[in-house]
Amino acid sequence: MKDNVAGRRGRRAGWYGAAATAMLLPALVSPPGGWIPAVMAALTLAVALTGWPVGRVTLARAAAGAAALSLAADTVSFGKAGLALLWLPFEAVALLVLLERVVRRVPGRGAGLVGGLTGAAAVLLPLRFTLHAPQTGLKESVFLAALAFVPAACAAGAGLHLRSLDHRRVHAVALARREQRLDIARDLHDFVAHEVTGIVLEAQAAQLDEGGGPVAHHALLHRVEQAGLRALDSMDRTVAALRGTDGRTGAEPPPTRLYGPDDLPGLVGRFGAMTAAEVSLSLEDELAGALSREAGDAAYRVVLEALTNVRRHAPGTGWVEVRAGRTADGAVEIAVTDGAGPGALPRPSPGRAGRHGGGTGLAGLTERVGAVGGALEAGPYGQGWRVGCRLPVPAVR
Repeated sequence: MKDNVAGRRGRRAGWYGAAATAMLLPALVSPPGGWIPAVMAALTLAVALTGWPVGRVTLARAAAGAAALSLAADTVSFGKAGLALLWLPFEAVALLVLLERVVRRVPGRGAGLVGGLTGAAAVLLPLRFTLHAPQTGLKESVFLAALAFVPAACAAGAGLHLRSLDHRRVHAVALARREQRLDIARDLHDFVAHEVTGIVLEAQAAQLDEGGGPVAHHALLHRVEQAGLRALDSMDRTVAALRGTDGRTGAEPPPTRLYGPDDLPGLVGRFGAMTAAEVSLSLEDELAGALSREAGDAAYRVVLEALTNVRRHAPGTGWVEVRAGRTADGAVEIAVTDGAGPGALPRPSPGRAGRHGGGTGLAGLTERVGAVGGALEAGPYGQGWRVGCRLPVPAVR
């Protein structure tokens, strides 16, 4: 890949060098004064075509130098004024190309300063002939300079337009990257945190359960192992998304895994195996294929976040109920309710107790559910807590 890029750059440099050299060939058979416009045309063409920066020389420095030399050459007499007409069109085109590149590429205030200097060189280039030809005077100089202003303004306008498009593209890429980071952060919170929380609670329970036998300990280790493997799978998908490809050259980024109501039995079953609470699931058959993919994924994440909060904030809960069904108006309603067990402490609000750094799950869920036209509710329910969402008809197929 690098060899191909270097080869293309080398071929372009060869063509640019040949074009600049062609500007000098007519000077070999012209009077001595012809070298000045020939060298200026070759130099300006080389600066306009070269890919900058080259070492420490930037496009702004190269363009400013070429424009300053062009303006200085306008005041120099080099014998017959008619010699300038041979190279003047080539230098004019090169200055216009250079002006467009400066306005588009040079950052900050340098674009205005260097662009103004380059534009002045393009507009005043006809003076190289009119100032030194005996048959021309002030009127001709003003007329030709005004005539040269039109293409210079067009080149500057084209540079400004392309600069604005570049700025929009950079802004759009930045927004896309930010949204991708937020998606990855949500996935880490929803899936990895859920499994890691379960592992932590299992480890805490194992420390308190001194009377458990080998069979119980083996079952606990198996549950911890399975939760760890699921967390690693989620991390692998996140890393693959960050890399942009799944290890395949030129491949598209792997698609984000979307879950749905059909995955709820497995989620609730794993949660029930890692808690002493009585866990139940009520899932209507009418939900199969009813939700769109995005709405189904939002519903799954609502249940996932609610169960994670039960683990974090209500480890002593006595029962957990997950319900998913259709309402009378055809919408889909998801609800996760838990109730306190015997001797359980009052449940704190999510994000206000426990480890630091939490409390972002419900806020993220509110955005996700709202994006598909739904609404999320969370709050105390009897002696426990209830998290529910309602997905309206537009989110239903």
